[in-house]
Amino acid sequence: MSGAQPEREDRDGTRDERPGIDRLLEVMARLRDPDGGCPWDLEQSFGTIAPYTIEEAYEVAEAIRQGDMTALRDELGDLLLQVVFHAQMAREAGSFDFDAVARGIADKMVRRHPNVFGDDDSDARTSAPAQMRAWETQKAAEREARARAEDRTPSALDGVALALPALQRAEKLQKRAAQVGFDWPEPEPVYDKVAEEVAELREAASSAESSVGSAVAGELGDLLFACVNLARHLGVDPEAALRAANAKFTSRFHHVEAALAASGRRADQVGLTELDRLWDEAKRAECTPSADQEPHRER
Repeated sequence: MSGAQPEREDRDGTRDERPGIDRLLEVMARLRDPDGGCPWDLEQSFGTIAPYTIEEAYEVAEAIRQGDMTALRDELGDLLLQVVFHAQMAREAGSFDFDAVARGIADKMVRRHPNVFGDDDSDARTSAPAQMRAWETQKAAEREARARAEDRTPSALDGVALALPALQRAEKLQKRAAQVGFDWPEPEPVYDKVAEEVAELREAASSAESSVGSAVAGELGDLLFACVNLARHLGVDPEAALRAANAKFTSRFHHVEAALAASGRRADQVGLTELDRLWDEAKRAECTPSADQEPHRER
């Protein structure tokens, strides 16, 4: 049965009846035990583990994209292990433990959902958009309180993590700025901004100055930032759009390689004209219904 949980047995063959999280915490503590623990786990730090944490989060997203629930269960376990790993290292350093992490996020969810856990009878109780607005208001208040505690001036951009993928961080920065009115009201000026950045990139790339490399990189960054802004105004997730473009390129390039292989050739043995012809062929193939698809009928 798909819903059945596998039995957990200790090394002596007896069934482990403890909750899974308790067992996982004990396993992690054993792996980090200086007396008989795993040498690799003992060598790790927050910095060395962080890349694995990010990787596991992406693997969770990939399992969701594929609709593979078995893989999702496994990948969520891998991601949970990362949380437990960080919490164990923090416990060893005397900073906090897993229970503090769990209690902290539970308290935050209660605090941010007065419509569920409090006496808030506003639209946020039944309206998802109203709840999102209330959520953002609460988060802004928390950021302002944190800034005051750190004796600094709060910023609308506080809390946008530097470690985010660049496209995602650009979008979050722009959304935060938009919340305080720093935004175009419609997409049309953003198209103009993209065109402006393309022109500035062309100018930098054609310059004979010795610093052209850094100038080109700067202008290219501005162009990418403007493209993210355009995606936001069009209601498109730029990360998902680029991921789809990557998949499209991969599929078309595989078609080109397969066509060349069928004729006993490789990509580096033909000219760009032939590669472009095969590329256009791949694009046409995407638009051609397969044999098992029912043709469209006008009604």
